[in-house]
Amino acid sequence: MRNPRSPWPFTARTEELDLVRRNLAAGRRGVVVTGAAGSGRSRLAAEAVPVPETVTEAMTEPVHARITGTPDTLDTPLAAFAHLLSRSPRRAGLSTSRDSAGLPVSPSLTGSSPRPAGLLCPPDPVEALDGVRVLVVDDAHLLDDSSAALVHRLALRGRTRLLVTVREGVPVPEDVSRLWKENLLPRVALVPMTERECGELLSRAVGGYVDTLTVRRLHRASRGDLRLLRELVVAVHAGGDLSNVSGTWTWRGTPPMTARVRELVEDTIRDVDGEEREALELIASGRPLRLVMSGEPQEPPTASDAPSEPVASGALPELLASGERPVPDAPGAGTAFGVLERLRAKGLVTVDDRLSVRLAHPLHGPVLRAAARRPGTGGPSGSPRLPRASATATALAGECEDLTARAYAGRLSGIPRGTGERMAEDDTGWDEPAMPEFCARRARVARLRGETREAVAWSREGLRRSPHHRACLAELAHASAYLGDLTTARQALSRGPAPGGDARARARPAAQDRSPGSSVSPAAPEPGGNARSWALAAERARTWTLAAERARTWTLAAEGDLDGALRSALRAAGDDPLDDDLFALHDVVRLGTPELVVDRLGELADRARGGLAPLLARHARALAGRDGEALDEVGRGLAGLGLTLHAAEAFAHAALVHEDRRASQSSRNRASALAGACQGARSSALVNLALPRLTARQRQIVSLAAAGLTNRQIAEQLTVSIRTVANHLCDAYARLGSSDRADLGRLFTVG
Repeated sequence: MRNPRSPWPFTARTEELDLVRRNLAAGRRGVVVTGAAGSGRSRLAAEAVPVPETVTEAMTEPVHARITGTPDTLDTPLAAFAHLLSRSPRRAGLSTSRDSAGLPVSPSLTGSSPRPAGLLCPPDPVEALDGVRVLVVDDAHLLDDSSAALVHRLALRGRTRLLVTVREGVPVPEDVSRLWKENLLPRVALVPMTERECGELLSRAVGGYVDTLTVRRLHRASRGDLRLLRELVVAVHAGGDLSNVSGTWTWRGTPPMTARVRELVEDTIRDVDGEEREALELIASGRPLRLVMSGEPQEPPTASDAPSEPVASGALPELLASGERPVPDAPGAGTAFGVLERLRAKGLVTVDDRLSVRLAHPLHGPVLRAAARRPGTGGPSGSPRLPRASATATALAGECEDLTARAYAGRLSGIPRGTGERMAEDDTGWDEPAMPEFCARRARVARLRGETREAVAWSREGLRRSPHHRACLAELAHASAYLGDLTTARQALSRGPAPGGDARARARPAAQDRSPGSSVSPAAPEPGGNARSWALAAERARTWTLAAERARTWTLAAEGDLDGALRSALRAAGDDPLDDDLFALHDVVRLGTPELVVDRLGELADRARGGLAPLLARHARALAGRDGEALDEVGRGLAGLGLTLHAAEAFAHAALVHEDRRASQSSRNRASALAGACQGARSSALVNLALPRLTARQRQIVSLAAAGLTNRQIAEQLTVSIRTVANHLCDAYARLGSSDRADLGRLFTVG
């Protein structure tokens, strides 16, 4: 990977960069860029205006120059301009008069009396800077009053174009704030990076794909501060916790508390007073503080009360208005209510509708505990383990049911962030047995949405918590097969149920599995158990057995063995119409043989709830009838429900059956756009569209070669000679116009 200490690429600020450059064009006065600490103001300025390395170069015309405000020079007049105003006294017409101590004297820009400046000073600094065409004023909130006044005069004069950066949320010299308040310069406010933008930056910084949960954790931990994000990545890499698993960079575990990370986090709470600091340390000590009215029944805190993002809550203002005084139910009941209100106003704590008080920043807890020498105890992350409560288990169970219902109803957009996601991001909930099952179902939803790499991340998260969890293994195999990672897919399947026979027929024997952490453990009841216990165990076993068979289907398809994939899909579909699984039946359609299940899908659509089943049945009928327009309509419907990969396949089918070339190209373009959003996923329908010039055998061999297999391994798997494999590859290379084996994966892209 790239060294994370090396300069990071500039990304995610292209629109702001274009806006800044337009305002620095000839005839413009300049622009002010504001943003929170670590928002990238200085980097944006450096990208917008190249400044010469040496002052000698900077004094040649036309010139770009830079000044920077610092805390150490707030009391020194014109300190920020020292390197510009003292470089060439004769050329700038500088005054060399000195005081009794021998120091040069500078006239004040805000008064008439001269004062020692510690530098050579011009009678009129504005005239001295006449040769500067573009001036970058970085960290203008730290300018001394004289420097701020000079910047304001330069803006009024208009000969020097200004790029001024100002930190939000801190005191700013009046002459600087007047730049935008008096409309002298337009203002560009930098907003924090989104999670998607953070992922793009991280991938470019480390030189490879970064898994979704890692991006989410780093984005949330840094809270938009790019300095903190960089230091976290550097610390994680230095500690050996950033690992490459199957081409994906992953980080799990404790947020590293290096000296620089602590310094940056401490900076966010530097302005709190002693009482506020004590309250923060109390909340960080191990459990959230809950405010209750006197006499109100008190509920125990739950594990779901982990630190979270700031949320809007009107609870505290309403209590203040009522004049009633709540009392805390945690240690330190003497904490003043007004202190908590001040912390909430500063965005350092959040208060939910249950009046539970939590730290807003995910790194405040470790930093505060370290400072107070009260380290937390808990799971592998060292996060404080909160008391177990039935409410958490109930919440996780409800979220698992909701995810399953969403999958089969086709309601895949707008997944709410609940207890399970918060625990995964915070690396908590290690004593919650339902967390691996939640991860498996969250992985399935991600896979259906076309978020293939995110599905891999969720399944791996579940396996971290329960290494033998069957549903997570099945999801890992399924998503890895989509990505062409056959090694991971096979390894995951090797730990699952054995192939052969009807997937449903193996439910009862599989129910006796007692693997630690399995979603069915303990699956079978002890001797003497009732029939309901056996029924529940069989149902759970059927679920993961069916999931493993479907994963095997797409692993075989990724290997190019479409006949084997079809046999596996039919095993998963079974032959009992009363026990049909919607997605197992649709797999047969996706493999290009809709006539085998079109009637069963139609019957299932008649009795199923929601709009997904009828849409999948229409997909089967349209493909069986080679109706391109109907397939396009199905693709639009699936895309609207959030099934991105399935929608791409429907358009791919339409492109292949359309007789009109223009309609075919339109469907192909839509398939390409949707497939591009599926994080590298490829299926048989997309491969057929991407490699139409190849025979089925050539596509099979090229698929295996793209997955990393050697000619000998391909020959052994297909029971053909090495020469036959080589000949097929040579013919395929000629048809595809490529001879680079390492670049085969790119050829699978629909375009």
